[in-house]
Amino acid sequence: MRNNYKHAILICIAATLAGCAAHGSIGLVDVQRIVSNWPEYQGYQSQLMTEERSISSRRESAARRVSDAAALERKYAKVTDQLSAQIRDAAGKIASQNQLKLVLTREGIGYGGVDITSDVEKALNITEKATPTPGI
Repeated sequence: MRNNYKHAILICIAATLAGCAAHGSIGLVDVQRIVSNWPEYQGYQSQLMTEERSISSRRESAARRVSDAAALERKYAKVTDQLSAQIRDAAGKIASQNQLKLVLTREGIGYGGVDITSDVEKALNITEKATPTPGI
């Protein structure tokens, strides 16, 4: 269930970041980096996992657990939409400032584009965590 939510947020954001401002280049946003550094997202993710474990461990009927799981999915979808909107709005502002024609998510892009992830993180008041440098 948890991986489905992460994929859902990535798909939502990728779909909604498709059209921004005015002039030339393509901007890229590393959504995975943003959500791994964003305390607000991490808090919701932790809350989701806690509630999911609680539902699974209850001694209620299967129908009740299914109903509660469906309600949790709806709740998480609403939160995902809100967080996606915040990322989209921040990316749109950065795109306008940098006169970018298009903003895409970094996932699946081999090369090219202007990485605006750190600017989006700043706009969302996210402090980037150090990431290990991949070995060559």
